Amino acid sequence: QSWSRGMSYCLHSESHLDTGPIYVRENGKLHVVNRGAGGVQNVTPKARPFSLFSRTFSVELCMNREDDRARRQRTDHFIFTYTKEGNLRYSAKSLFSLVLGYISDNVDHIDSLIGFPEQIAEKLFSAAEARQKFTEPVTGLRALQKFTEAYGSLVLCSLCLRNRYLVISEKLEEIKSFRELTCLDLSCCKLGDEHELLEHLTKEALSSVKRLLLKDNSLSDAGLRRMTAPVRVLKKGLDNLLVLDLSCNPKITDVGIGYLLSFKKLNCLDISGTGLKDVDAVIKRLQMQIGLVHSKVPLKEFDHSNCKTEGWAEQTVLQWEQAVLETMKPQDNLRSRVTALHFYGKTHRIEEVVKCTLVEPETKASENLQFYKENVENCHLPLKKEVAGSHELKNNKKRALAEQERERTSKQKHLCLTVEDWDLLNTY
Repeated sequence: QSWSRGMSYCLHSESHLDTGPIYVRENGKLHVVNRGAGGVQNVTPKARPFSLFSRTFSVELCMNREDDRARRQRTDHFIFTYTKEGNLRYSAKSLFSLVLGYISDNVDHIDSLIGFPEQIAEKLFSAAEARQKFTEPVTGLRALQKFTEAYGSLVLCSLCLRNRYLVISEKLEEIKSFRELTCLDLSCCKLGDEHELLEHLTKEALSSVKRLLLKDNSLSDAGLRRMTAPVRVLKKGLDNLLVLDLSCNPKITDVGIGYLLSFKKLNCLDISGTGLKDVDAVIKRLQMQIGLVHSKVPLKEFDHSNCKTEGWAEQTVLQWEQAVLETMKPQDNLRSRVTALHFYGKTHRIEEVVKCTLVEPETKASENLQFYKENVENCHLPLKKEVAGSHELKNNKKRALAEQERERTSKQKHLCLTVEDWDLLNTY
C-alpha cells in the first residue's frame, strides 16, 4: 500500500508528463493504474510500446571521487603481457602480492614486526623500498625503525658513508636507527669531536661494531676520550672493536693514543697522519700493552675495499644519496655559470672544494703507522715473515707484556676514576 501511495503521488506530481499506462501485478493479476480517478481497473493490457523514462532522462554511474587515485591504481592488480600473436593479455595478481602491496603502502602504520617471519619481512621491506617509503621525512623514519627493532643486522650489517657528509646530515636519525652493525665507514666526513653520530657510537645499539673507519674526521684527543670512556670505565660501548682507522687526524696526539689502550680486542690500528710527538714511544707502548706490532707495509684492512653497504637497506641508502644529489643540481648550474663568466674575464678564478682524495698524498709521504696483532687469523698480514722475530724475542716480549700488564692494571684503577671521566660519563 505504501508503494501504491508513493506511485500515486508520483503520478499526480508529474501529471504533465505522458508516461503512458502503468501496470501493477497484484494477487497474480495484472492491473492498470487509472491516473485520472486514481483507481485500479482490471483490464487487458494494450500491446503498444512505451518508455518508462522521458527522452531527456540520463543515467550516470557515480563512484567515490575522493578515491580517484586509488581507482587508477587498481590496474596494478593485473599483469599485462603480450602473446606471440601480438594480442594483449592480462591475468590477475595473487592475493599475496595484493596484500603485500597494500601493507607496503601503509608500512608506517605497522605497530610491530617482532616475531614476524623474516622471509616475508624481507619481501615487505623490498616492496616498501620500491615505493620509496623510507625516503619520506617522518613516515620513512617510523617505518624503518619497525624493521630495525625486529631484525637488526638483517636490515643492515655493514654501512659505508665514506665522503657522504650530506647524507649523514640529512638522514642522521635514520642512520642512528640501525642496530647491530658490524662495519661502519665514516671516512672523510669531517664530523669533529662533538658530532651526534660519534656520541651514538658509544650506545648499546652499536656495541656490535667490529670495524670502525674514522679517517679524516677532524678528531682530537677530546673526541677519543669521549668515545672510549664507556669502555675504560663501564666496560661497555665499543668493547668488541677489532679494526680502527684514525689516520689523517692531525689533532690526535700521544695522549689520545693512551685512551685506545682500553680496546683489548683490537687487531688492526691505523694512526698515520696524526700529530704524534714521540713516535717510537707510542710504537713501544702499543706493542707492550695491547700486543700491536708496527707494520712495515700497508695493511689490506685499511684500503677501504672490504667496507661496503650490505643488507636489506642497501638500495635505501642509495636512494638517500640520489635525493641529496638532486638537491645539489642548482649548484651545478651555478658552477657552469661561474665557469662561463670566468671564460669571459668577468670573475676571478674560484678553486674547487678540496676533497678527501687530496689528503692521500700527505699520508703516503708521511710515515706509515699501521699496527696489527700477530697470530690472528682474521687479520691479513702482508710480509708477515719479515716482521716476525726469533723465539727469544717473543719470550722477552711475553715477559715485558706481563710486567706492563701489572703496571697498567695498577694505574688503571686511578686513571679510570678521574673527575673528568666521571663528569663525562654523567652525560650519557
